Amino acid sequence: MSRESFHETPLKTAGGGLSPRPQDALLCDMELSHRSMFYPLGYPVEIITNDTAVFEAAGESFGHARLSRNSVTLQIRVGVTSEGASACPPEPIRREYNHLYSLVADVHNQALLDLRSMTNFIWVTRAAVNNSLYLRYNFLEKAVYLLLGASAVTDLHAACVSKNGKGILLIGNSGAGKSTLAYACARAGWTFTSDDTSYLINDSKVPRVIGHSHRARFRPSARELFPELQRFALTPRIEGKPSIEVPVSELPIEKSAPEANVESSVYLNRSPSAAGQLIRLPHGTATERTCSDLYSAGEIRVKHEKILQSLSDIPTYELQYSGLSQGVLLLDRLSRSK
Repeated sequence: MSRESFHETPLKTAGGGLSPRPQDALLCDMELSHRSMFYPLGYPVEIITNDTAVFEAAGESFGHARLSRNSVTLQIRVGVTSEGASACPPEPIRREYNHLYSLVADVHNQALLDLRSMTNFIWVTRAAVNNSLYLRYNFLEKAVYLLLGASAVTDLHAACVSKNGKGILLIGNSGAGKSTLAYACARAGWTFTSDDTSYLINDSKVPRVIGHSHRARFRPSARELFPELQRFALTPRIEGKPSIEVPVSELPIEKSAPEANVESSVYLNRSPSAAGQLIRLPHGTATERTCSDLYSAGEIRVKHEKILQSLSDIPTYELQYSGLSQGVLLLDRLSRSK
């Protein structure tokens, strides 16, 4: 009998009543009778829970994809309880030790993940489930992408766009303009793959990334650059950063693709006085810088650093630009070069 359906008979007191078992406080026998499959980044993930409202939140995050890769199905277990306050919980504190990872918002809302065995469990309250954005950003998406990152992909803080069959990673510090430049390229006819985070496929023979090509996220200031964003409301984001999240289908983007082969990487250096130029960087720069940006630790980090060696041989540049039109023009020249 599976753990999801197992229950012991409570002990009887001397007066004939039922006494709570000591282990009941652990919630170790919570019945998880609902299952549903999702395909984030095309990988099969089965969510197992006692509350179907979890599937509604998961559908908002992962329901766009149906491609199933030939890989082992990950299982995410989510137990919903009636404990705790009625207000939405705070943002979780994250901690990692080697292959062990925890997300703790409060005593009733937390998650534990073993990134080696893929064993995991998320405990959340009804208040957390009632706020689907909170549940998605702080628990469901975090757990899924951490587990995929430990087993199938390596996440990069980079956008990806393609033209003439050449995928270009746009890399830079927060605020360097990755999302806005990627979107400006897409508006100009480029193929859009991702705007802020790209996932390098671990077992690909050539550098190849997957992105969230179904949606785009922007800082609120992007409204000043792109008038079409004015009609979209702000939404909370991971780490509490406000953003505008928009389905690509509602934007003037003609071409998008969930995957792209990486032909070059470009580090963004935006300043008002930039003359506009692409400067070739030394061999291995992409690997060195992407390794320094990794969030992983312990044995998972060692694995990611090894995988990022695949970026060592791709041409890498620094793009010095002052505005979006100048940046798109320089990237266009790069896409047409041999």
